[in-house]
Amino acid sequence: MLQQFEKYFKKLGYEQPTLIQSKVYPLIEKNHSVLGLSPTGSGKTVAFLMPSLANLKPNEGSQLMIIEPSQELAIQTARIARNWANLLGLKVLALTGGANIKRQTERLKKHPEVIVGTAGRLKNLIDDKKLKTHLFKTLIIDEADDLLQGETLTTVREIVDSMMSEIQLEFFSATETEILKELGHWFGNREIHIIDVRSEDHTQGEVKHGLMQVLRGNRNKMLARFQHISEFKALVFFNQTVDLNKTYSYFIHNHYTGVAKLTSDQNQNKREKAMNDFRLGRIKLLFTTDVAARGLDVPKLPAVVNYDLPDQAIEYIHRVGRTGRMGENGLVINFGDDHDLRDLKNLLKGYDYDLNPIYFFKNKIVDEIPESFIKAEKERKQREAIKRQENKKSAQNKVIPSPKKVNRTKHIESNPSKKSKKKNKHTKNKGMRKKWRNLDSRNSK
Repeated sequence: MLQQFEKYFKKLGYEQPTLIQSKVYPLIEKNHSVLGLSPTGSGKTVAFLMPSLANLKPNEGSQLMIIEPSQELAIQTARIARNWANLLGLKVLALTGGANIKRQTERLKKHPEVIVGTAGRLKNLIDDKKLKTHLFKTLIIDEADDLLQGETLTTVREIVDSMMSEIQLEFFSATETEILKELGHWFGNREIHIIDVRSEDHTQGEVKHGLMQVLRGNRNKMLARFQHISEFKALVFFNQTVDLNKTYSYFIHNHYTGVAKLTSDQNQNKREKAMNDFRLGRIKLLFTTDVAARGLDVPKLPAVVNYDLPDQAIEYIHRVGRTGRMGENGLVINFGDDHDLRDLKNLLKGYDYDLNPIYFFKNKIVDEIPESFIKAEKERKQREAIKRQENKKSAQNKVIPSPKKVNRTKHIESNPSKKSKKKNKHTKNKGMRKKWRNLDSRNSK
């Protein structure tokens, strides 16, 4: 490790590199292509940044490209890379969709050594010949299991094909998919060294995975109660943006503060503001979809709430990986009815998660509710039921007097001035008809 990096590493409060950091450093430093697999929150970003930056030379054009799956992750990685790159006099530029492309093109003219961006925006700039790739020495594909599928796989391969054939490739991920076992086939039959420390790494803190029975109609109210928990803050995951927006509207309509949303249809400024406010503790609940499930680092995030349970185990792994990072403890709260929570247990049966019931009690998340309280609640409900039965019987036994008959004749006679007169409907024109008959008789004479 470079002396500058070692000093900064200790300044950040780290005593020694994590397992993934120590194992990939010598391989990357020697320009080998690698696949690094390690758990969420184990320091993968720093693992690929330190050795890759050490191989760059200042003022020799753009040499390192990092591809991220989302705008948030690209901006976060660029911010971290900038802190390390400044130690070596290197410049970093973020190129993401949603940002002003003309402004990005102008900044490219300064020839930053490090480019961090999303696949679509990078490909567009390469096709428009605004971003030249002949000087790049290293390409890092972060969250590779996500990027190397569907259309983005094609986009990433086209970016690789636009570079020199001896380009160094680095792939990093927390979970393994089939394509990661065939990287050599998909990317030029090159040798790729695999470093998998998932079973050995123990950097993650203790994370409690709780099952909370909450019917869908009561979930917004339960979220609102969480705001009363001391020092509580959580990423709240939804499966669909439409459901997220309904919950967000509920909180705004009921004048709850401390909430924000992060969705793919927001512009970049709103997304950045939401993330910054959440990191700084200005808001307690950040509603999001799986757009924020990967790689995002919120230091000392206390909790993750699955408002909607994920459909796939890999989604659960990445969501819950936002808490309990770098040795910190965390909490995962899974909402659902009995059927939903049973399905989640079956989905995660092959994984090392201890899923247990949890409850909200007196502004705290607890493992169980005291027996004395349960007994008192049961007695209270019984008393209320008895009282309802008594009220029902009392209502049935009560004699209801029959309504008095109104003597309309007497009423009319007692008010002779208001006696209505029945009018003939022809009365109004009676005089005119007589006049017309007289006229007709005269004319006939």
